[in-house]
Amino acid sequence: MMQLTSTHWGTYHYKTENGKVTALTPFEDDAEPTTIGQGILDVLDHETRITQPMVRQSWLEGGPGNRQTEKRGSDRFVAIDWDTASQLVGDELQRVIDAHGNQAIYAGSYGWASAGRFHHAQSQIHRFLNVIGGYTKSVNTYSFAAAEVMMPHVIGDFRNYTYNQTSWASVIANTELFVAFGGVPLKNGQIGQGGVGRHIQRDSILAAHKNGVKFISISPLKSDMDDDVDATWLTIRPNTDTALIIALCYELMDKQLYDANFLDRYTVGFDKFSDYLRGTHDGVAKTAQWAAAICDISADHICHLAVQMASHRTMLSLSWSLTRQAHGEQPFWAGIVLAAMLGQIGLPGGGFGFGYSATNTVGNNFQRNMPIADLPQGRNPVNSFIPVARIADMLEYPGADFTYNGATYQYPDIKIIYWAGGNPFHHHQDLRRLRRVWQKPDTVIVNDWCWNASTKHADIVLPTTTTLERSDIAMSPRDNYFVAMRQAQAPVGSARDDFDILRGIGRVMGVEDKFTEGRDACAWQRWMYDVTRQSMSAFGHELPSYDAFLERGWFKIDELGEPAVILDKFRADPIVNKLDTPSGKIEIYSEQVAGFGYDDCPPHPSWLTPPEWLGARQHSAQLHLLCAQPANKLHSQLDHGSISRATKINGHEPLLINAEDAATRGIVDGAIVRVFNQRGACLCGARVIQDIMPGVLMMSTGAWFDPDITGDSGVDCKHGNPNVLTPDRGTSSLAQGPAAHSCLVEIEPWAGAPVVVTAFTAPDIVPSGPAPTRPRTS
Repeated sequence: MMQLTSTHWGTYHYKTENGKVTALTPFEDDAEPTTIGQGILDVLDHETRITQPMVRQSWLEGGPGNRQTEKRGSDRFVAIDWDTASQLVGDELQRVIDAHGNQAIYAGSYGWASAGRFHHAQSQIHRFLNVIGGYTKSVNTYSFAAAEVMMPHVIGDFRNYTYNQTSWASVIANTELFVAFGGVPLKNGQIGQGGVGRHIQRDSILAAHKNGVKFISISPLKSDMDDDVDATWLTIRPNTDTALIIALCYELMDKQLYDANFLDRYTVGFDKFSDYLRGTHDGVAKTAQWAAAICDISADHICHLAVQMASHRTMLSLSWSLTRQAHGEQPFWAGIVLAAMLGQIGLPGGGFGFGYSATNTVGNNFQRNMPIADLPQGRNPVNSFIPVARIADMLEYPGADFTYNGATYQYPDIKIIYWAGGNPFHHHQDLRRLRRVWQKPDTVIVNDWCWNASTKHADIVLPTTTTLERSDIAMSPRDNYFVAMRQAQAPVGSARDDFDILRGIGRVMGVEDKFTEGRDACAWQRWMYDVTRQSMSAFGHELPSYDAFLERGWFKIDELGEPAVILDKFRADPIVNKLDTPSGKIEIYSEQVAGFGYDDCPPHPSWLTPPEWLGARQHSAQLHLLCAQPANKLHSQLDHGSISRATKINGHEPLLINAEDAATRGIVDGAIVRVFNQRGACLCGARVIQDIMPGVLMMSTGAWFDPDITGDSGVDCKHGNPNVLTPDRGTSSLAQGPAAHSCLVEIEPWAGAPVVVTAFTAPDIVPSGPAPTRPRTS
């Protein structure tokens, strides 16, 4: 029997000695394995590992809703046993349900959790909370919320076109010019939701280059495109891609290089957009000269690029990162209009694509939307929700109105936060504010395996297993490899799977049987596989029996015979295959969005000035901070592992700065620097380079938030988490997505004494405490 495990960053064979995993060897089908997974080996029993249930001391002594909630993040913890922990959580959930209703429970539980179809933390917690009457949920993602809400108004859907888009195979064979707004950062393509069998991104882009595809990367950072494809690098002022795209549209129109027949047959609203391009109503023609002043790209370059696009089979790639800025709804909309004007949507190798190499699965070429069974979550009877990035607003302003996609809703009054999988102190912006409002709920419960910022800011911490300490199945509708994930070692301490944790709480609340349906984890996995096997047969895929699958260890689904092309059926017949928009066509102008009346989201693609950008900085000391996905971890996962820690500078997260900007400020390579603005300050290690646009700083996200609880250093994060600096504002009234990339900061050499980073230090633990009574009413 093959001993394999799968993760979001790859599949591995594992080796054990004396009951512990000692080595991970890359899967034989993976020619481009990532090193990220190796980082787990030295932290399975690291001091950050949580080995038994914990309760914050002040909460245990004072009960929920006591006036010691401000100690979240600085208090000691008391170790308790599982029976006590289950009773505490069950009683507290029941208290809040009885006193305030299920809408007072917030279970955003946002994040990538871990690979494995059954032991998916968010699925487990959402199923459990539905069993006990529901919860307030979040909608959309931090990755591309603005597009998730905007694109259905434009092309009728978004998710189907995010992963099910024109494949690399089609690009390799047919594309002549590949224009990448935001680049194609291969470091992001190391990971894939639900598990990765084989990494495809680097091989694909190199094959395209070898076949003659010309690449143009439009980004402030040169490394957003692989050096080996000899791309043309156009530096662009951050947050101005929409202005550039609109100017390209103007040049196509002005030079009569656009496809009028395509626009007539497949789109609506070009007449209104063309008026905007000409400046009919605002008196400003959106020319190359107009955009040059905004984007810091010469007008000649813009004009030349427009001609290049019109004279070649062109693929427009739009990075997910473009949505994470003020007015993040606009870049993707503008990009689709540009592709429509070129008239190549639905043609092999032409049109548009969302986020090539954003994950490993984007651009693969196998059966799309495979019917993979997941853990049934039941129905949530609670209608209360928030846009995912509005959690701090919800906690600070219960009962207040918020707008979202044409309607007005109210923030609920949350009494319990229950988080399982993910890390809000990684994903969210303005962490000083989040830390302050995080003190408001009566109780915060977190299921996790290590002492990160989320667990340190919890009241009850329930220790979970890692993927190496349980069996599961890696099977995803976005990856064609199925992997039997074998348990490699026993759980550390008394850690439990989320399923067993919730089953124990369900026993206290009298819903254990309803939650488990009489199945244990092994029986659920067999059931999910068998359901998948039956469903896949309808697509012509005959999967092996479950027992044969376990014996073999893995198998894969064959790729498609023909390269996939986005919207090819729509192009072939726009009547039979109409889009799910009011017109059935691509909506360049949306009457529906016009009806919403949002000043910050017009009814056609528009350039709207960001609240923070280099074009409006108050003084020359300000620089634009961009926060990239890390190359050495997945979001904040395994930041404490050896692979991530090896890149730190004296324990601090690295920051990229242009050599000219560094010299002006007296910053040398390897120096510790203070990065700051009105929202906060953090310490980082400077990496001085040439290949970043002057005026721009780049930090990876994922450094574990490490607040200075003593206040001695005067910084909000000693470690280097950029989200102490980023603004907590919505992209617009339409989507309310995160706008982290609209962020100005200042930077200076750190003049203080060396600061000890404590991000990877466990809190003080009291070995045992008094048996708690039923939680008291707040």
